[in-house]
Amino acid sequence: MAGLLSELGAIGVLNLEGIQTRYDDPNPILDRITSVGKSEFVGLMQELYAEPIKPELIKRRIIDIKSHGGIAAVSLTPAGASQYGKIVAEAGADLLFVQATVVSTAHLSPESIIPLDLGKFCQEMPMPVIFGNCVTYEVALNLMKAGAAAVLVGIGPGAACTSRGVLGVGVPQPTAIADCAAARDDYQQETGRYVPVVADGGIVTGGDICKCIACGADAVMIGSPIARAAEAPGRGYHWGMATPSPVLPRGTRINVGTTGTIQEILTGPAKLDDGTHNLLGALKTSMGTLGAKNMKEMQQVEVVIAPSLLTEGKVYQKAQQLGMGK
Repeated sequence: MAGLLSELGAIGVLNLEGIQTRYDDPNPILDRITSVGKSEFVGLMQELYAEPIKPELIKRRIIDIKSHGGIAAVSLTPAGASQYGKIVAEAGADLLFVQATVVSTAHLSPESIIPLDLGKFCQEMPMPVIFGNCVTYEVALNLMKAGAAAVLVGIGPGAACTSRGVLGVGVPQPTAIADCAAARDDYQQETGRYVPVVADGGIVTGGDICKCIACGADAVMIGSPIARAAEAPGRGYHWGMATPSPVLPRGTRINVGTTGTIQEILTGPAKLDDGTHNLLGALKTSMGTLGAKNMKEMQQVEVVIAPSLLTEGKVYQKAQQLGMGK
């Protein structure tokens, strides 16, 4: 899957604290996850993720991705980065995402855990390190000053995420992207270094991607749209990184179905009329419609708050559950 995404101009990010690094053969485990009912799901996930992470599998997964011509992008929590960062470096990963619900230079950890020094970690790792997630100007700016190669923006908008309900933490995505993009621009003006802002979560259609770029993002992280691909390992299901927490799960499993190949979803040709196929084509067409010749110009287009934009004049689509009325 990572190789296919690389061929299509995208990057697949492997969670190194997930099923792939706990089990030599993840397929029977994935079958169990997708076969249980809603009431059994949380307990099963906690049971399955109690299996220890195996350092040798971390190395093997990274080497496998590179052997198939893929970009070896991997993710770890801050605690995981402290424990497995050296192994990731030795295996030759190309990109490392240090990701949690919230990551900041002022993050407080339990007394039993030594917090990750983000700046020192960036200096020691041989590959670019991306930090996330954040939603405010100040935190984004501090992550950039710590050496982040990029920052992930978004707390709780993901299709399978429940952080906003469980923790009461979050900022609407357009505001979060705009604020963090402002930090990026100010940081570049001060230092000359440009740190991309990656909008992470809440993306379903090509139109959602267009709006992220218009709000100031340089790229997007998408989960559920990719989970709908025939090649995805989730068998038509999608769940987040914090879903199997043994103490406080902050995600659930959602059934997204299988709607097409990864190529149809990312670059087309689209076989659906609801904006969930040919995501790249949607961005190109939107940019052309708005007269934006490049990403920088797309980031400068006018943005308005218009809740009725998706429903105005769509009476028949809604009644017949077609197109935007699905």
